[in-house]
Amino acid sequence: MIHKIKAMYDEGRGSSIREIARTLQISRNTVRKYLALDEASIDAKLSDRNRHKTLDEHRAYIIHLLETFPRLSAVKVKRKLEEKVGPLKASSRSLRRYISALREEVVQAQPRHYEPVLDHVPGVQCQVDPGELREVLIGGVATVVYFVVFVLSFSRLMFVGASRRPIDTETFIRLHDAAFRYFGGCPEECVYDQTRLVVLDEQYRELELNQRFAQYATGAGFRIRACEGYDPESKGKVEAGVKYVKHDGLYGEQFEDWAAMEQHLQRWLEEVANARVHGTTGQVPRAHFDAEERAKMRPYLTPACLAPTGVPGEPRKVDKTGLISFQSNKYSVPMAYQSGRVNVLAAPDGQLHIYAVPGGERIASHPLSQGKGVIVKNGDHYRDKARQVADLEAEIGQALGEALGRRLCRQVRRTEPQHYKDKLRGVKRHLSRLRALPEAELALLADKDGLKVSTLLEYLGAWEANPERFAQRANPGVATPASPQADAHLSVYSALTRQDPEEVAHGLH
Repeated sequence: MIHKIKAMYDEGRGSSIREIARTLQISRNTVRKYLALDEASIDAKLSDRNRHKTLDEHRAYIIHLLETFPRLSAVKVKRKLEEKVGPLKASSRSLRRYISALREEVVQAQPRHYEPVLDHVPGVQCQVDPGELREVLIGGVATVVYFVVFVLSFSRLMFVGASRRPIDTETFIRLHDAAFRYFGGCPEECVYDQTRLVVLDEQYRELELNQRFAQYATGAGFRIRACEGYDPESKGKVEAGVKYVKHDGLYGEQFEDWAAMEQHLQRWLEEVANARVHGTTGQVPRAHFDAEERAKMRPYLTPACLAPTGVPGEPRKVDKTGLISFQSNKYSVPMAYQSGRVNVLAAPDGQLHIYAVPGGERIASHPLSQGKGVIVKNGDHYRDKARQVADLEAEIGQALGEALGRRLCRQVRRTEPQHYKDKLRGVKRHLSRLRALPEAELALLADKDGLKVSTLLEYLGAWEANPERFAQRANPGVATPASPQADAHLSVYSALTRQDPEEVAHGLH
């Protein structure tokens, strides 16, 4: 700006002060001030590293507003900023010019950028990150403690929630609920890594969110902001907080039981983490929060999606195969609840009880498995499949005769019992062709060991090629003319009635 003014003025040979002020949209006094500076003063001013604009300390928050709401006017930006930090020293005109320059930066930003860290504006941002620490002695047993750290960017007030099991979506939501109740309010946004607890996929910064967590965030009233992949600097406060919890909060401690560990964490938060003078802000997080941030937090009520249902136990999602996960094992539920939601409760008698949601009726019980990766099934839960098999068997019996159909089905089951239903479907597809076989031929087929659907098709193909020739077996004294093709089919058919399936397959190749 200074050099531009000097060049336009050109020591009195160029534009006038009024014309320069009008062209550059600045005051004439500003033009006069810069024209009065000599070269040494200009160099000193430009090289001053400490010079900054009044609004620079709110730069990250303004960029955040412009990125989140691109059409936000300068008037509303000012109003929202003053709601958070009070009256501004800069004039409305200065703010408009500052925002205009920032809009160009936001539009022309490089693809790789860091998320703004809003540590100068109270009540806006909370950074969230899961962690874990192994070999924590609880009851004399080396235990893995899974936890989630929440840090408010402005005051650095921290909350830690712990879990016995790896953090899943329901636990993650429950710990958010506990954190916001601890803070006494909710921030405008929470910042996360691209964990599958929050983001399922990202393509060109378009995020596919975990719908269950997104439902909770909408109900609670905060925005989800996910860091770009491999970008820990975007939430460095909570990254440091995870290390702090590990090394200062838990490492080197021993606990009588899990409850004692949770009580220790609460004491540590109140007496150490939130009571120390923070190294960056120079303030005590709890006092700083109470004085300047608490009033800026949004009110928080537990959303309806987390309200008690009256159904005992913990919520679980049923997968498409009718199984739910519990403590690294899977258990079946009736097929009517496939891809639905249920509650599970581990009872003192070693049983896992499963309840319908809503309603609360118990729909299944299983003995709890002590292993890992075990699938515990109740065959009755898959009775729909058994009914399909029974219907197929009945249809085959009706077409071929009950006794003959039962014998045929029995031979098919013996050959490949694990795919029995699919084999019956194959038999059903060719029932019209099977009905055309003479009863004697069909009886031979039904009693053939190792019977497969492919064997059935070979029989049918051979018989259909020359049924007269097969009649000769029943009447040996009657001569029947045959073509070379019929002889080939007959030799295959004869082989099928004499040999094992493996031998037949070998002979056909």
